[in-house]
Amino acid sequence: MIRGSVGTVKTEQVTFKESLTLESGEILPELTIAYEAYGTLDRDRSNAILICHALSGDSHAAGYHAGDEKPGWWDIVIGPGKALDTDQYFIICSNVLGGCKGTTGPTSINPKTNKPYGLSFPVITIGDMVNAQRRLLEHFNIQRLFAVIGGSMGGMQALTWSALFPDLVSRVVVIASTAYSTPQQIAFNEVARSAIRSDPDWNHGNYYENLQPNRGLSLARMIAHITYLSDESMHQKFGRGLQGKDELGYDFTTDFQVESYLHYQGDKFTHRFDANSYLYITKAIDYHDLSVNGSLSEAFRSVKAKFLIVSISSDWLYPPYLSQEIVTALSSANVDVEYCEIRSNFGHDAFLLEEGQMNYILGRFLSSLTIADVMKVQAPTLTGDVTIKEAAELMITHSVNHLPVIDSEGALTGIVTSWDISRSVAREFTSLDEIMTRDVFFASPEEPVDSAVKRMDLNHISALPVVDEKRQVIGLITAERLSRLIGRCR
Repeated sequence: MIRGSVGTVKTEQVTFKESLTLESGEILPELTIAYEAYGTLDRDRSNAILICHALSGDSHAAGYHAGDEKPGWWDIVIGPGKALDTDQYFIICSNVLGGCKGTTGPTSINPKTNKPYGLSFPVITIGDMVNAQRRLLEHFNIQRLFAVIGGSMGGMQALTWSALFPDLVSRVVVIASTAYSTPQQIAFNEVARSAIRSDPDWNHGNYYENLQPNRGLSLARMIAHITYLSDESMHQKFGRGLQGKDELGYDFTTDFQVESYLHYQGDKFTHRFDANSYLYITKAIDYHDLSVNGSLSEAFRSVKAKFLIVSISSDWLYPPYLSQEIVTALSSANVDVEYCEIRSNFGHDAFLLEEGQMNYILGRFLSSLTIADVMKVQAPTLTGDVTIKEAAELMITHSVNHLPVIDSEGALTGIVTSWDISRSVAREFTSLDEIMTRDVFFASPEEPVDSAVKRMDLNHISALPVVDEKRQVIGLITAERLSRLIGRCR
């Protein structure tokens, strides 16, 4: 197994012959759920964590399917030694009801007709998704979840779990989500659905034996993908760069890199998703509203779980104020809640990309995180015979401001900072020995992160070499990195 990875995995399915009554009153005669599970369920079945995926996600949250080079969609936080440590927790992720990756949905065979449901599939809600997931937990004989965690639409499911089944959840983590869909969010979803329905190949949802409505689905994905990115991230990623040309074409071919990127994302999506599923799932998102008689606080009166609500600074699809509204509602209902805002330029998708921050925030909430979990490994080091010029060049090459100095055995003997390099120029020092600090504060890999933060604050230092029991340098932790990992939590 690759270190930090759950290794090779496969998607499992379980079919329940008992019918499922939906919130609309419609009844599904049977239910199949596709899921993946990582780790080992402990003897008293108390270490289970349910991961809820977003609109375009599926049950493949971590590890690698045979032959694949790309891991599951949240592999950055699931696996041995990560925040969702599979040596400690039993992690379950299922494809949502209405999905197209193995769970009952519009692509499934309707037992009454022996043909795909298509638009005869009943309209579903987030609550229906959660009720289906509960069937899966009953299959594992899990009486209470250690935690339910989700981002975006997954966060809606996590919130709904706490409201529908307050006795079944100990901890809830809601990331970049909302307690109700806003008019703007509904508007974007309707435009995407219109794109699908406008494709002649959609054929009122009856396309499974003919051409797929790929043009409409691709356009829907392009629209959605814009909302997942921030303005700043698009400037950084694309700017006004041209695609495969040196000058404007003065026609309607693709001129800009951002155009090419969106077309690529749209086309790629059609190879893995079903257009009808997109209609059903976005409609479920639109219907999402946990308020009771106009009050969110009332929705949370019965919850018993401890909450972590996480927003993303640059997210304009689910902006921080929506997360803060959840926090306010939970607080007014006397619920134990923490709030963190991830500092990121990535926009809504940051919870899928910000590996360090997500591992820190989740690990801190679920258990005590150590320096080993967040340190920069293979940090560049110096030996005492290196010149000041060579030290400066090494800092530039690796874009660092701190270089631990080690002896021939790799043991820590001092540290040099960019400030020390500047001082050597001003005072015309020539030897590294003249500028390095020998009395060095350091951290151990097993040390809690909060302890290191306090030591750095107390001593007004901005970096700590991480050493093992032989005092050999195995990593580096900086105040800048810790500040970014911690975000703004309260």
